[in-house]
Amino acid sequence: MSASASAVAGDEDAVSGGGDGGARIAGSLPGPAVVAASAGVSRAGLSRAGADGLGLLQMLLPAAAQALGLAEQLARAAGEASTDAGDLKYQADILRDVLTGRVTDAERIPVAGLGALLQRTVVVVVAEPDPTAGDDAAALRRQQDALTAAWTATVRQADPDGVVAGYAGEIVALLTAVPGQDGSGTARDAAGRVRTACARIPRTFSTGISRPVRGLAGLPEAYDQARRAVAAGRRLQGPGAVTDFDRLGVFRLLSLLPPDGELERFADEVLGALARPLDAEAADLRRTLQVLLETNLNVAETSRRLYVHYNTLRYRIGKLERLVGPFTQDSRLRLDLLIALEIVHLAEGVAARGE
Repeated sequence: MSASASAVAGDEDAVSGGGDGGARIAGSLPGPAVVAASAGVSRAGLSRAGADGLGLLQMLLPAAAQALGLAEQLARAAGEASTDAGDLKYQADILRDVLTGRVTDAERIPVAGLGALLQRTVVVVVAEPDPTAGDDAAALRRQQDALTAAWTATVRQADPDGVVAGYAGEIVALLTAVPGQDGSGTARDAAGRVRTACARIPRTFSTGISRPVRGLAGLPEAYDQARRAVAAGRRLQGPGAVTDFDRLGVFRLLSLLPPDGELERFADEVLGALARPLDAEAADLRRTLQVLLETNLNVAETSRRLYVHYNTLRYRIGKLERLVGPFTQDSRLRLDLLIALEIVHLAEGVAARGE
């Protein structure tokens, strides 16, 4: 065999797999089965990876949709809160102008909210944080914000048509007066609920309630009544008082007088020995005198209220007239005695609070 023939034969053997060299070359190249197997493995891996990715995507889609929905709700709530804040500020400004008499034309007031409330009989409620020693302006502002929020929530529950506005140093509310009532019941209930809601705030507040009023023109006077009731109640009962202007009576006048001792001097002059607040016998006789005056000197009714015998009461009346004068025959003296007794009552309240 020639050299060329041998070379061709060797090449054929190498390609066909014959000989050692052919085995080495053939072994270094993958056959069709190996390639097919590798392709199957790759397709299976890709198939599993695709299935896993699709499952993960299916799990994430609901969460993503929920997140988008929550974001939309938050954006909408923020927009509504901004609108509500603007509306409340506008309503508070209008209410301030109404209460101070700067607005006298009902057409300037929006029909909804305050405008609708002015078509009804309402009471004006003023709540003022009670002053404390060492007041801190920032703390007071935070506490008043909390108080305003509590009043707003309480009024919405008690009277959905009610109006609440917070100003520097006070919260003002307008509440519908229940027909057939004086209107103070709802306000007193609201004040009690606010006190419970604000129990953790280290500050009390005093509340004043006006007489019922209807229409725009009467609101400035009602606002003044509520503020005067706050001042009178705080002086008569101490911090945290809830006071109806209509029930103050002579206390309205007494609370306006300066604490310069003139009231005490008047009580001493009229009552004499009965003005001693710590004397047990004087206190017992003052109680008898108070009931006698309240019943218009009705001895039988006074005896029943005090749970004393008729003859015992007659004896006390005689003793009282020896101490203060013939009050059973002198109407002016009876008036002075009533006022003096209220002054002593006021002094007892102040002493009980340690002021």
